[in-house]
Amino acid sequence: MSNDIKKIDPQIAALIEKEANRQRDGLELIPSENYVSPAVREAMGSILTNKYSEGYPLHRYYGGNEYIDQIELLAQERAKKLFDVPHVNVQPYSGSPANLAVYMATCKPGDTIMGLNLPDGGHLTHGWKVSFTGIYYKSVPYHVRADGRVDIDEVWRLAKEHKPKLIWTGATAYVYQYEFEKFAEIADSVGAYLASDIAHVIGLVIAGVHKSPFPYAHIVTSTTHKTLRGPRGGMIMVTKEGVRKDQELPEKIDRAIFPGLQGGPHDHQTAAIAVALKEAATPAFKAYGRQIVKNAKALAESLIKEGLTLVGGGTENHLILLDLVSIFGSGGGVFAQDALGEAGMTVNKNTIPKDPSSPFYPSGIRLGTPAITTRGMGEKEMRQIGKWIAQVIREVSHYCLPKAKEERGAFLKKVRRELHQNKQLQSIAKSVKILTKKFPVP
Repeated sequence: MSNDIKKIDPQIAALIEKEANRQRDGLELIPSENYVSPAVREAMGSILTNKYSEGYPLHRYYGGNEYIDQIELLAQERAKKLFDVPHVNVQPYSGSPANLAVYMATCKPGDTIMGLNLPDGGHLTHGWKVSFTGIYYKSVPYHVRADGRVDIDEVWRLAKEHKPKLIWTGATAYVYQYEFEKFAEIADSVGAYLASDIAHVIGLVIAGVHKSPFPYAHIVTSTTHKTLRGPRGGMIMVTKEGVRKDQELPEKIDRAIFPGLQGGPHDHQTAAIAVALKEAATPAFKAYGRQIVKNAKALAESLIKEGLTLVGGGTENHLILLDLVSIFGSGGGVFAQDALGEAGMTVNKNTIPKDPSSPFYPSGIRLGTPAITTRGMGEKEMRQIGKWIAQVIREVSHYCLPKAKEERGAFLKKVRRELHQNKQLQSIAKSVKILTKKFPVP
């Protein structure tokens, strides 16, 4: 950290330092989080943040963009080559604006759309009822079966019945590979656009360890962090199939982003995306993607060996869902999340398929291996991490969420005080810190 920020704003400097220490000394096991390279960080912190570049390359509303144009064109061309697509927009501020642009380009308010139900592992922007996408469009959600796999028969039935304009594939908590080819068949049968949100698995697609949506979907969206290891941002890609369906689709997507949803792009973000895409085109990145999946499978096997229950009995990607109902009853995800945090392992509480509790107090936790794989950890470390997770959960298995909602707040405060003082959790945290010293943050 530079002396400038320490001098000008010591409070913020101190908090940044504390967060750096937290990331260094703990295990980031949230599947949507990762570490960027020093090169990506350098681009994000560059003087490009000073520039305003409303519009698109060679068609800006501000002067002085000759170098910004080159940067954005480089980002576009690298993505087009990497994914073999005819059109890419790298301006979305994040994944949600990218998805909203898809709606603007393909639908009118009130049109019918389909996406995976949020409690079943879907995303807010795929039509959840409290999201803009569920309020301004007629959302017909599809679901997963008891084993956590998408109910394709239901998707067929709902599509035939409701004739959606847009169908989404993609999820935030799904342990299987997405069946893009089946969704393409369904979308084609009803004349719908097929959009694939691969925010979570984009790095795995690049590595060849996850099915690719590009031969099937009309539009592919993604965040640029997660398994891509870029900055917090978004991308929209129009595929060859998309152009075949609608020759104007690239222009519709671009107009939806600007002027439809956003003003000027974040040029420092665009440069960082370009750097991340260059890194993603290397053999080393493909090896990294393969190791993510190996690590996820090893971690899943370790958890099962320790007697824990996994949705789907394992994983086909980077993500693991722990079903904690047999341990805590309903709503135990919060106990596991907070206890693991005290033990130096960051996870997030998450709903499980057919969860008996509400999304506020879900019955599972979500784990992922992208960040710890970036640090260089392998299957050996995954087996140890699985043991620690099981030890932590057993240590706090006596907690039970009160049935009365008005009692929960005070109860959880009490639990957190106890967890903070728990010597077993403190001991595991020390062991975690010893492990992390062997695998530095980039």
